[in-house]
Amino acid sequence: MTESKAAGKTSRRKFLLAAGATGAATIAMPQVSRAQTATLRMQTSWPATDIFTDMANQYVTRVNEMAGGRLKIDLLHGGAVVHPFQVLDGVHGGQIDAAHTVTVYWYGKHKAASLFGTGPVFGFNANEGLGWIYQGGGKELFEELQTEIMKLNVKSFFAMPMPTQPLGWFKKNINSADDIKGMKYRTVGLAADLFQSMGAAVAQLPGGEIVPAMERGVIDAFEFNNPTSDRRFGAQNVAKNYYLGSHHQATEYFEIMFNRTKFNSLPKEHQAILQYAAEAASSANEWLGMKQYSTDLQELINKDKVNVHRTPQSVFDAQIKAWDGLIATLGQDPFMKKVMDSQKEWVRKVVYYNMLNATDYRGAFNHHFPGVLKG
Repeated sequence: MTESKAAGKTSRRKFLLAAGATGAATIAMPQVSRAQTATLRMQTSWPATDIFTDMANQYVTRVNEMAGGRLKIDLLHGGAVVHPFQVLDGVHGGQIDAAHTVTVYWYGKHKAASLFGTGPVFGFNANEGLGWIYQGGGKELFEELQTEIMKLNVKSFFAMPMPTQPLGWFKKNINSADDIKGMKYRTVGLAADLFQSMGAAVAQLPGGEIVPAMERGVIDAFEFNNPTSDRRFGAQNVAKNYYLGSHHQATEYFEIMFNRTKFNSLPKEHQAILQYAAEAASSANEWLGMKQYSTDLQELINKDKVNVHRTPQSVFDAQIKAWDGLIATLGQDPFMKKVMDSQKEWVRKVVYYNMLNATDYRGAFNHHFPGVLKG
């Protein structure tokens, strides 16, 4: 072999080794995002001790861990910057970057907001309602409400299919719908319209103000959301009659909202994390609720000696009738009619399948736990 050929082979060998080393380094060292670190201030509508704050933290944890330190959410409790009912204004105006809330808290700005969480009962549960939002046209209609009708500088995602909200807490027994007439009752959103049409005098209050209002006699009865929230803020100390089941808020979800300008300024990967963390937290929230709500209901019964009842059928019937009147009135607004028509189309198809196909869960429960279910 000549000296020039040997030198050529050595050069090629060095080049191939160098190229191999470079390739190995590329494989061993994946691309690291150069996205600028961003911190978002998110305020909830909830007191620090509420389980909803725990659920907001489940969302924040998922965002912060998936972002690997390049995107961070700082969670603030209800009232830290703005009033719990005013987070929409805070996010829209940029006083806070984000909020963990429910649409019903701003239905006073447009009643259609309540259709995305506390609207008429057409037969779908909250999980089926989230299906409508994500697969049945709901998110597109909500986007239309935010951007075209209300001109809001807000971008929102939905999470957590909440169980049916109880009729609530009463100082006296409720035997029929007539017992609600003249009662001073706390609720929110379109449920306020519903109970007013049933003859109640309604007060709309944040969760942290409910028990003091009950103690002062400002209200006679109230609902908030679930056994855990109710027990944590001391509902059992101001009333002993707790009625489960109602048509007033049968399908509600969290709204996780961001200032749209802020959201749009983020890298696409951060936007994706904020979006998909809502879907991940939705499942985590639901499973936490299954555990904690059922546990606290037993604590209310066995430790706090609360009288837990199933809401009388006459109340359900009166609520359905009252909803019929509200649907006719709300439907005079073209956008609200479009939303309700979309929901009914989804329900007619999806709930028909689910109800026709679902097994007899009640029968199975009664077989294994005879005498436990009453009413």
